[in-house]
Amino acid sequence: MQQSQEPQEQNFSDLGLKRSVLRGIELAGFSVPSPIQAEAIPAILQGGDLIAQAQTGTGKTAAFVLPILHNLRNNGEVEALVITPTRELAMQISDEAFKLGKFCRTRTICVYGGQNIKHQISFLDKNPQMMIATPGRLLDHLKNNRLRNFAPRIVVLDESDEMLDMGFLDDIEEIFSYLPSEIQVLLFSATMPKPIQELADKILLNPTKIKITPTEVANTDITQRYYVINDNERNEAIIRLLDTQTPTRSIIFTRTKKEADTLNTFLNAQGYASVALHGDLDQRTRRAAITEFKNKSVQILVATDVASRGLDISDVSHVFNYHIPLNPESYIHRIGRTGRAGKKGVAITLVSPLEYKELQRIQEDVGSKLELFELPVNIAKKLDDLLATKISQEAIDTYNQLSSQAEPAQLCLKLLTHYLEHKRTSLPMMESPARVHRTTKSHNKSRKSR
Repeated sequence: MQQSQEPQEQNFSDLGLKRSVLRGIELAGFSVPSPIQAEAIPAILQGGDLIAQAQTGTGKTAAFVLPILHNLRNNGEVEALVITPTRELAMQISDEAFKLGKFCRTRTICVYGGQNIKHQISFLDKNPQMMIATPGRLLDHLKNNRLRNFAPRIVVLDESDEMLDMGFLDDIEEIFSYLPSEIQVLLFSATMPKPIQELADKILLNPTKIKITPTEVANTDITQRYYVINDNERNEAIIRLLDTQTPTRSIIFTRTKKEADTLNTFLNAQGYASVALHGDLDQRTRRAAITEFKNKSVQILVATDVASRGLDISDVSHVFNYHIPLNPESYIHRIGRTGRAGKKGVAITLVSPLEYKELQRIQEDVGSKLELFELPVNIAKKLDDLLATKISQEAIDTYNQLSSQAEPAQLCLKLLTHYLEHKRTSLPMMESPARVHRTTKSHNKSRKSR
């Protein structure tokens, strides 16, 4: 698979799209195509099959939606089929197709589990041109011959590696047994594990291959930081960072569903407006959580990787990794939620000393260096600790000696400054104490100079 080179800046008008599609792009506020769009759109317009490896957040949805819109004939049939692993992603793709296809008279239908079957079928009477479907419900419709005017000429497999993880590959193969052989197939995936490559060999014919590398995705608009904490300090660290960073909208990624619920409950109890998003929530609750976050009713989304896959939410200023992600792909996927469309973003990872080797591996694989920052001091807690300290005879003797050399107020401030500075530099050690101390001092300088 050939990796993309540094692309020369293009305009969407250079890609061969018709005027009605370009008007939709302009209305949506897009300026120049992303690397995956610049490479994939011309290839798709040529009519051949395509394999595109690109992370979420690179603009890949528009990379296949735009050429589909360009090729629509509006002949009363379902002309394009997009298969995606989750209902949230299906709804999101439908929304983007509707927005970009405003001047193409585009009608879409979403087909996924949890909706009334008769209600879904009734939408076919409105002659949609695009169907966005999850594998299980689509296969059920095909087996029972429920789909009218269903004649797709182009089929997209989106988030293919995620469909592999969710056990959908057998369903995908069976779905293709119901489709005509003369179709254009586009396969999009963040990674290319062997089962996905084998699937591509079965259903694609001489595909064009495009790869947008992770280093292209980890863009310079995202400031990447990590904070060293003990395992039992994660909740407190999140609170302190939320208070000092003051994000406009943030996503906190957790490893497990239980962790997402527990953290969300903790944040709510502390007075923060947050919602949880994970796979165990029913459809109505999941949709409500996404809607609340999108319309800014809440500012914090606590999510697992799978539940957030494919979500396209603008203006996320901060991403927090509650734990170090399990692999570099997950890290790139997560931080790609911020720093979009030329805006600046901050990605913060909480790292325990035992996770430091995982952090190093991610930095090496992704090709970007995360900066070590000090966790902001909780002044109120430190003062509570100070006031609770029992006064020793040694302290009384020292005070009597020092009180003759400085005013009491000045002496108190100096001692308080020394105490807080000592507490601030008491970080858990990952490497040698000297190395951590040097790093901390360098960061103090850079923060003071801002």
